[in-house]
Amino acid sequence: MKKIIGFLSFFLASHLVSAQEVGIRFGDVAGGNDVAVDGVFSSGKFSRIHADISFGNGGVGADALWDFVYKPIDGDNLNWYAGVGPSAFIGDNFLLGASGEVGLEYRFEGAPIALGVDWRPTLWIVENTDFHAGGFGLNVRYVF
Repeated sequence: MKKIIGFLSFFLASHLVSAQEVGIRFGDVAGGNDVAVDGVFSSGKFSRIHADISFGNGGVGADALWDFVYKPIDGDNLNWYAGVGPSAFIGDNFLLGASGEVGLEYRFEGAPIALGVDWRPTLWIVENTDFHAGGFGLNVRYVF
């Protein structure tokens, strides 16, 4: 189990290094953690990968969501996005499921900062089947 946690942590951390945005997500993260390292990777003009890795609550949580709608509302500053992807928590309990995501973010003009709010409902499938609708979060990221 420790090898899996180590591999997962290394894999996500190495990909966060090549992200276009890196920061912190505060709020409800996979497995009940409250804070996560947050990264965004561009995968096209109107799509991106939004990944988180969180530590705490007796384990490691990871989300990798494909935001398949990523449209500017106000030029390039205000954007909304929606996506879906896998979520996992490895600790005393193993949880595996799928999360949805709907969010709004603002990129400051003249400063490399992006602030966002999102909602991530999660359907846990493995170890226990459960629906968790309380995944609200605040994202603060540095834009490269």
